[in-house]
Amino acid sequence: MDMEQAVITTSRGETREQEILDTTLDLIAEVGYDRMSMDLLAARARASKATLYRRWPGKAPLVAEAVRRRVCAVTFQAPNTGSLRDDLLAAIRDKRDMLSGQDGPLFVGLMMAAQNDTELASLLREQFGADKAAVGETLLSRAIARGEIPPGANPGLVTEIVSALLMTRLLVMGQPLDDDYVAHVVDDILLPTLRACPPSNP
Repeated sequence: MDMEQAVITTSRGETREQEILDTTLDLIAEVGYDRMSMDLLAARARASKATLYRRWPGKAPLVAEAVRRRVCAVTFQAPNTGSLRDDLLAAIRDKRDMLSGQDGPLFVGLMMAAQNDTELASLLREQFGADKAAVGETLLSRAIARGEIPPGANPGLVTEIVSALLMTRLLVMGQPLDDDYVAHVVDDILLPTLRACPPSNP
């Protein structure tokens, strides 16, 4: 097989893999995570179970990969606007848009399903934990260098506070994640908390 044919073959394989991942999420949106099965996916995607299992060892790893491909390109980018406030606003709006968009109910459903599926929960934490932490660290390190917050500011606070507030407002309170609420989270909660952090130990 020459180089050009190898590239074509690889491209076709990647395209087919993405088709399967997209079908996975479409199927979960239709029937739910619990009812989605490798048998059902094989039939819907017109692929053999052997093909699926050669690439993914089970349902949870397959779903985690599908979610990562769908959301990471937007949700886990670190904005660079030149100010911490605007960076935080942009980052939270990206997360808000993901949760409030067409795929929002799907992702919320998977988060709920993960409460009863330890393998899925572990894989989602593994997939997204490092990405979330990296965004927070990037935003705060820039802000520290600009003198906007003290060196002791904890990037974990951003992830913990934002995730808790957005999910509570969306799932518990059933209220919109509009721009006014995002500004409230940044101006009244995140920035005062980060600015009040004690200096790091020498």
